[in-house]
Amino acid sequence: MSIFTPELLDRCISCGFCLPACPTYGLTGVETSSPRGRINLMRALETGVLEDDDATVLEESSFCLGCRACEPVCPAGVQYGALLEEWRDHAWKGRRRPWRVRPLLWAVNRPWRVRLLGRFRRHARAKPEAGTATLMLGCFERVLYPKVSRSARAVDEGLCAPAGQGCCGALHAHNGELERGQELARELGDALPGTIVTTSGGCAAHLAGVLGRERVKELSEWLHGTYAPPSRSALRIGLQDSCHLRNGLGVWREPRELIARFGEYVELPSAAACCGAAGTYAIVRPDDSARVLDRHLDEIAEADLDVLVVVNPGCYRQLEQGIKRRGLRTRVLHLAELLAGE
Repeated sequence: MSIFTPELLDRCISCGFCLPACPTYGLTGVETSSPRGRINLMRALETGVLEDDDATVLEESSFCLGCRACEPVCPAGVQYGALLEEWRDHAWKGRRRPWRVRPLLWAVNRPWRVRLLGRFRRHARAKPEAGTATLMLGCFERVLYPKVSRSARAVDEGLCAPAGQGCCGALHAHNGELERGQELARELGDALPGTIVTTSGGCAAHLAGVLGRERVKELSEWLHGTYAPPSRSALRIGLQDSCHLRNGLGVWREPRELIARFGEYVELPSAAACCGAAGTYAIVRPDDSARVLDRHLDEIAEADLDVLVVVNPGCYRQLEQGIKRRGLRTRVLHLAELLAGE
């Protein structure tokens, strides 16, 4: 029985264009910790040359950030993100799944659990109306950053936000439960009417992959042609891209152009590179996550930004905590919060 979809695995031509784009290869300089090296491990797994419990196989399936930075630079069009999901779906079974991930997956596996998570947080709540677009509240975002959904509705009051919605399934798909992740995405698609607008780049990429690109819009895409600030501020504002939004959906110009309408946009050298949050990565591998983040913090300090904008809740948490540890004056805001004047 195949572990990987053959046409996905066979597409890699081992050219090496992916190596300079890979954060973990940049940290180590080790071939095995690059996309090309990991695809060679996948091929060895598929052919039985390596066993499921091989130490290098298990380590590299975890060490990879899953940022998909290798995809835009790949001349052969390798869908590395899909391969990584299949790899973890096979490798992270039972006791091999990182123990820190298990309670997170349980907490968002049913819509009623997600509703309980956000019950006492003042996130957006607006009943659906016929023909309206729907704001996806997210699972942990509605708990950690409830102001994001309120800000999104403040910028576009036409967005409905039913409180009963569940998780999109991205967390499951990226952590060894691919089928359940796809099921949750379809369930959410059935529950939410019209276009689904999301404030999370990672969720946007996952939902678009399951439901189709036409059904899903990330907030900067949704607002791009319509938003105009009441006045331009004097703030110096940088951006941290969402990896899956940029590398998976090709959305990166839109948030920059919205920020530039609001204040002085400052492009950080590593804005397009992963900040180390990477979904559950910062929880599963905190030391490696911090190593990836250090470069970003150095650049933020040098740029002396007033605000750093994020478009993904994981990046929000990662950068907010890192900036606080460094004692920097820069404030982290979600794009929705910036545009709403928070």
